[in-house]
Amino acid sequence: MAITGILGKKIGMTQVFDEKGDVHPITVLQAGPCVITQLKSLAKDGYEAAQIGLVEFVKASKLTKPEAGHLAKTDAPPVKYVKEFPLELGADGAESTKAGDRVLVDIFSDAKFVDVVGTSKGRGFAGVVRRHNFAGGPAAHGHMFQVQGSIGASSFPSRVFPGQRMPGHFGTDQVTVRNLRIRGIDLDENLLMVEGAVPGPRDGYVMITKAKAPPRERRGFAGSGTVDPLKASKKASPKKK
Repeated sequence: MAITGILGKKIGMTQVFDEKGDVHPITVLQAGPCVITQLKSLAKDGYEAAQIGLVEFVKASKLTKPEAGHLAKTDAPPVKYVKEFPLELGADGAESTKAGDRVLVDIFSDAKFVDVVGTSKGRGFAGVVRRHNFAGGPAAHGHMFQVQGSIGASSFPSRVFPGQRMPGHFGTDQVTVRNLRIRGIDLDENLLMVEGAVPGPRDGYVMITKAKAPPRERRGFAGSGTVDPLKASKKASPKKK
């Protein structure tokens, strides 16, 4: 069984150029190194998964006694960020994963797309214009244009319906971004470059997994195999005798 994901941190954003000279915005992720702290089995736990922890500088005194005892079972180093990832059948079908193994960014060597789960930036208490993209009212003649306005329902039903979009806490939500294309892998520094934006601030923790439903590659797009619709329609039309 092989693990399908890894833990990491968001380093920042930059841009790269491909062989055609096109520019692509990318996000650099510190993917690992991680260590497997526990293996969940179907017989004991009812499902198969691997619990992994992100290896970073953490004082042992900062861990609680239950956390330290849990890590001591596999001789794992002190870790604070721990998550579970499902297992997939390896190419050889053998049981190759065991507790205490290290998980590195090379698990994405044969992947083209990844899914990234992160926590969005916290923006505190926000109004409806910022939180729900409301247009607001007139911005002149003494109007308070960023105020929501009346939400009354007159004499009937004389109440506010559940789910009414109102001002409130904005941000710090779990956000999943799917099918980010891998633009580069640095095996020495455990860096993963993905095209597009990733939720969360710098140094924010993220979960990186292989794409569950990767998009289909468009073959012949803007190349020699591209079909001209005008020529194709002329060939398909019946010829006049």
